[in-house]
Amino acid sequence: MISLFIAVTPYKYLNVEDLEHYIKISEEIDLLLLRVPMTRNDLCWALDYLLANGFPQTKLMIHSDLTILEKYDLNFIHFREKDVQAFEYKKLHPHVSVSMSTHSVETVKHAREWSLDFVFFGHVFESRSKHGLKPRSSKEIKDAVSIDIPVYAIGGIDRHSIKSLPHGFEGVCAISFFRDRSLREIQLLREEWLAYV
Repeated sequence: MISLFIAVTPYKYLNVEDLEHYIKISEEIDLLLLRVPMTRNDLCWALDYLLANGFPQTKLMIHSDLTILEKYDLNFIHFREKDVQAFEYKKLHPHVSVSMSTHSVETVKHAREWSLDFVFFGHVFESRSKHGLKPRSSKEIKDAVSIDIPVYAIGGIDRHSIKSLPHGFEGVCAISFFRDRSLREIQLLREEWLAYV
């Protein structure tokens, strides 16, 4: 898998302003993971809005909703840590890219054993969404990225922290950074990323 920038939506009801922002930055992100508390009908409204306004269908990733995945013929679905649905779905649908959030080396190994396509691993730095929780240790990170599955860093990623990112990650995921920054700032992050790899 190629290096990716994955924008993760905040866990909230997405409004038009949110969607317009993701449309504006779509050329500089590789995937947009919609992880929201919205009803299925409201999520369909959001997806329809994105698609009608130029957001590429190939960059959409849904969180755990198989009905939405199939309705919109999406290529990417993401699951929470240890969700057995991920393993079952991947086994039956090898052509769909199935990923999982992981917070331990054991879970990364398990994802590899079940032939998932990639994992998010974190949090790697202090993060607003994980306030007060200690980030993964250097050893945990080193062990995770040594497993034969693409591993994506999540947690506290920005232009400054990326310079301290331990080597071995295939790409980065972020909520706040991709939500709060302009297209130009994301381009600068990609320049930092290219220096990293």
